Amino acid sequence: MTLDLHHGFLSAETSAPRLRHPHVVLNEGTETALRSILESLARADRFLFSVAFVTPGAIAALKQHFRDFQGQGTIVTSTYLGFNPPAAFAELLLLTEDGIDVRLHRSPGFHPKGYIFQSSDAVTAMVGSSNLTPAALQRNHEWNLKVSASPESGLGQQFHRIMSAQIAQSVPITAEWLEQYTAAYQAPSPRGGTEVPPPSVPELPSPPPFEALEGDGAATPITDVLPAGHLPETGTITPNAMQKTALEAIAGVRAAGERRAIVVSATGTGKTILSALAVKDAEPRRMLFVVHREQILDKTIAEYRRVLGGAPGDFGKLAGSTRQADRRYVFATVQTLSLPHVLEGFHPDAFDFIVFDEAHRVAAASHQKVLNHFTPEFALGMTATPERMDGRNVFEIFDFNVPYEIRLNHALEEGMLSPFHYYGIADVEFDDGTTTDVHTSLAGLVSSQRVEHLLDALHSYGQAGVPPRGLIFCSRNEEARALSAALNSSLLRGKRLRTAALSGADSVESRERTVRRLESGELDYVLTVDIFNEGVDIPSINQIIMLRQTQSAIVFVQQLGRGLRLAPGKEYVVVIDFIGNYANNYLIPIALFGDESLSKESLRKNLIAAEEQGSLPGLSSVQFDRISQERVLQSIVDTDLQSSTKLKFALEQMRNRVGRAPTLWDFYRFEGTDPVILATKEKHYLELTRKLLEVDYKLTHQEDRALALLTHEGFTARRAHEFLVLEQLLTGEVHTIDELVTLCAQEGLATTADRVQSVIDTFTLVEHAKVDLDRYEAPVAEQDGDLVVVDADVLSSYTSNPIFAAAVNDLIKTGKALTRERYLPDRPFTPGTQYGRKEVTRLLHLPRKWTSTLYGYKADATRKVCPIFVTLHKGEDVSASTAYEDALIDRNSMVWFTKSGRTTKSPLESAIIANDYQLDVFVKKSDSDGRDFYYLGTAKVTRAEDSTMKNDKGKSLPVVKTVLTFEQPIQQALFDYFHPHGDRLSHYAPSLFARCVPVGSTTKHSP
Repeated sequence: MTLDLHHGFLSAETSAPRLRHPHVVLNEGTETALRSILESLARADRFLFSVAFVTPGAIAALKQHFRDFQGQGTIVTSTYLGFNPPAAFAELLLLTEDGIDVRLHRSPGFHPKGYIFQSSDAVTAMVGSSNLTPAALQRNHEWNLKVSASPESGLGQQFHRIMSAQIAQSVPITAEWLEQYTAAYQAPSPRGGTEVPPPSVPELPSPPPFEALEGDGAATPITDVLPAGHLPETGTITPNAMQKTALEAIAGVRAAGERRAIVVSATGTGKTILSALAVKDAEPRRMLFVVHREQILDKTIAEYRRVLGGAPGDFGKLAGSTRQADRRYVFATVQTLSLPHVLEGFHPDAFDFIVFDEAHRVAAASHQKVLNHFTPEFALGMTATPERMDGRNVFEIFDFNVPYEIRLNHALEEGMLSPFHYYGIADVEFDDGTTTDVHTSLAGLVSSQRVEHLLDALHSYGQAGVPPRGLIFCSRNEEARALSAALNSSLLRGKRLRTAALSGADSVESRERTVRRLESGELDYVLTVDIFNEGVDIPSINQIIMLRQTQSAIVFVQQLGRGLRLAPGKEYVVVIDFIGNYANNYLIPIALFGDESLSKESLRKNLIAAEEQGSLPGLSSVQFDRISQERVLQSIVDTDLQSSTKLKFALEQMRNRVGRAPTLWDFYRFEGTDPVILATKEKHYLELTRKLLEVDYKLTHQEDRALALLTHEGFTARRAHEFLVLEQLLTGEVHTIDELVTLCAQEGLATTADRVQSVIDTFTLVEHAKVDLDRYEAPVAEQDGDLVVVDADVLSSYTSNPIFAAAVNDLIKTGKALTRERYLPDRPFTPGTQYGRKEVTRLLHLPRKWTSTLYGYKADATRKVCPIFVTLHKGEDVSASTAYEDALIDRNSMVWFTKSGRTTKSPLESAIIANDYQLDVFVKKSDSDGRDFYYLGTAKVTRAEDSTMKNDKGKSLPVVKTVLTFEQPIQQALFDYFHPHGDRLSHYAPSLFARCVPVGSTTKHSP
C-alpha cells in the first residue's frame, strides 16, 4: 500500500500496484462508480454502505454480488424526503436473507453517500456524491474520492468509528415496519411541484443520541433534487431522435426511386409508430398493413389513428370474419389476405404504400403471394430479426435497401428500451447429483425439486416490491401445463401464484383473454414455449423466465425482447435464465452481447467485461452465479465455433445482407464474424469464399502466395504499423526506415526504428522459420540496407489485377480499423488480450523463427526482453519435470517457477531475479483455451528462492521459485476467470512468503 499512497499523494511517476491508490471515481465510459464498488467488494471481508437514497434498480445490479459475498455486509439508509420507495425497502429486506444487515438511520437529515470496505490489511472508502441508484453509479456526473488506509492508521480507525456509529445509530428494518411504511407512503412530487413531506412511519427502537466524531463538523440538513415523475400521455405522437433519423433515411430511399426497403429495429423500439410516421410522410392514397398475428391488429390500428388522424371509418380490418377491405387504411392478417378469393378482390395497384410487419416472414409462401400480387409505389418491411435460419434472403426481397438499423445493445444505450438485469443461475441439481440436460425427462423437468428451485429463484431474484407480470418460456407444452398447475398450488412471498399455460393449440381469443388477465394483474405468469417469441406487445411485463436451453441466439433475443418495452412505473426487467448442462450454452453470450464474431476470445472478453464493469449499455446488467458461469465458459471451450458449417452460414447471411460476395470490411462494419477468423481459416479469405460460396477469383500462383503471406503474417499483426507500411510500399516508391518511422509516429503509434524493422521483416520474411519460407515461397518486399521497396511482381499484380488489389485493400482497410479498435497504440501489448507466440516475437522485435522454441520463457540479451508463457492447469501428459505449480496469488502477483535444473546462481535466472530483463507475462487457463495466451502485463521479480521438484522417476531437480509482481493489477474478472471459485492460494502463499528471499531492499510483497 505504501507505493500506492506515494503514487496517489506524492508522485504519479512512482511505479505502484494501484490497487488501493487514492483517486477520484467518475462515471466515464467503462470506468464507473459501480465498477469501483465491485472491485472493492471482491477484495473485502466486510462492507458498509451508508446512503441516503436507494432504488431497486441499483440493488438489482448488485444482487448476485451480494449473494456471493462471504463476509459481513451492512447497508444503512433512511426515509429522508420520502425518496426511497417501499419497493426499495422490499429489495433491501430481501437481502437480509443472504446475510446482509440492512438498517434504518433515524437522523432527520441523513444524507451520506459513502461506501466502506474492510479487509485484513486495509480499509477503503469511496465517499462523494453517488447514491445507491443506477444513474448515480453509472451515468450521472458524479464526484467520488476513493482512499485506503491501514486498519491501524488514524484514518483507518476513524472509518472504524464511523462504521460503529452508523450501526449504533440505526436499527434493522423488519417486515412489519415495511408493511406500515408502505401503507403510509406518498411518493415525492415531481420537480417543480409541492414537496410532499416524508410519510409518517411506525416507531422503531430509538438509537442513542448521536455523538459527533472528534474533528467532524456538525450534521446539517441537506436538500436534494427530487426525481422527475412521468409526464402524462398527451395522445399526440411526435418522432423521437431515432425516428427522425430513420424517417429521413426512408424518405431518402423513396426519393432515390427505390420501391422497397426494410428497417431493422430491436423489439420494443417503436417499429409500428415509426412505420405510421413513414406513412404519414408519404401521404398515400391508400395503405395496407400486413401482419402475421391477429392479436396485434386492434392495437396497431389504434396507434396508426393517433399518428394519422382521420375518422374511424378510414381504418379497416381484414382478418377472420371481418372484411373491411374498402377502407383507406387496411390492416390485414396475411392468412386472410393471401386467400385466393380475397387477394383477387384487390387490383394490383389498390395500395400505393404497403407495410409488412415482422418482415423476416416475407420469404414465406403466403407473404410472397401478397408481395407478388400488389404493385405499390413503396413497400416497407419492419423487423427486429432479419436473419433467417433457413437461409432465405429477406434483404434481397427488399432490394438490399436498409435505410435504418438499430440492434438491441444500441437501443438499450439510447434509452429506447427498459433496462434489464439478467441473472444466469444454475438449474436444479437432482438427488443423484445431475442437472437438466437434453436427456432430462418430462418427469424431471416438472419434479417437485425443480418447482422448488424455480420458486426459490423467483423469490430471490424477482422484484420484491412489485407484483410479478412474467412470461416463463419452457421447452415443451406438456412442461408448461404441468408447471403451471404446480405453481398454482404454490405460494410466492406469502401469496398464492396465479398462472396459465398457452400453446399454439389455443385460439386467438383464448390467447388475447389470457394476455389481458396478465396485463390487468389477474395472472402473475404465463407459461409457453414459443407463441410469444414475436408479435405480442405486453409493455407491463417485468419478468422473463427462461426455463429451457438456448437453442438459437435469435429466439433468445426475441424472448428477451418481450419484456423490454417501456411502460409507466416500470423501472427495469428481471431476466432469470436457468442454465443446465447444455452444449448450446455458448449461445447465451452471443445473444446477450450481440456477439456474432465466432471468436472464443471475444465471447470470454464480453463475459469478463460484463462482470468487471457490472453493467451493459443503458443501465442493464449481466450476472452469473459461479456454476452457471463455468457451464457457459466450458461450452465455449467445447464448441467448434469456427466449423465450416458455421462459417458458411455466416458468409451466406452476409451475402444476403449486401447482395454480393461479402468482403472482410462488410463483416467489420456490420459487426459480424471476426474478420481475422475468416481471413485465416484458409490460405486467405478468397480461398475461403471459393470453398464455401463457390466463388472463383482465379488468382495466379504468385498472387495466391502473396495474399497468403499478407493474410497470415500481416493481417494478424495486432498493431497498425504493418498496414500503414504496406499501404505506403504499394505506391511503388522506395522508402527509408526513417521515413516509415515518421509515418507511423504521425499516426499516433509508439514507433522506433527497431519496431519498423520488425514490420519490414514481416514482409521480407527475414528471420522467419523455414516452414514460413516454404509456405510463401517468396517475400512481398525487399530491403537493401536502409531502403525498402515492394516486390516488383506483387506491385505488378496490384496495379493490373483489380481482384488482387481489392483483396489487398480489404486487408489494409479492415486491419487498420480492427487494430484501432482492439489494441492500444502506445505499447506493444494490450492487457487482457490474447496473443500467440508468433505475435509475441513480432511485437518484441524477436526473430520470428523463435516461435517454435518459445516455450516457458526465452530471453534476448540484446533487447533485454524475456517473455514468459504460463499454462496454469497442465494436462496429464505433461512430464513431471515441467509440471510447474505456477499460480496467480491475487490481482497483483503470481508464483512462477523457472525451468527445472536452474538455480538462483544460474546466469539467466540470476539476471531475471535481478530484474535485468523486461518480463512480459502471458497466461492461459489450460490448453483447452487454444494456442493463444492472455497478456497480463509486465512484472518484476520481488521474491525468489531455490527449490526442488520431482521428475517422472522421482528424482529431485533444482528449480527457482519466484513471486512476480505486476506493474498494474490485472482485471478482476480475468483473475476470476483463472480462479472461478475465488481461490487466493491461502493454503500455498504463506509458506512461500515465509521462505522466499526478497529481491532488493525497498520492494517487498505483501500477500
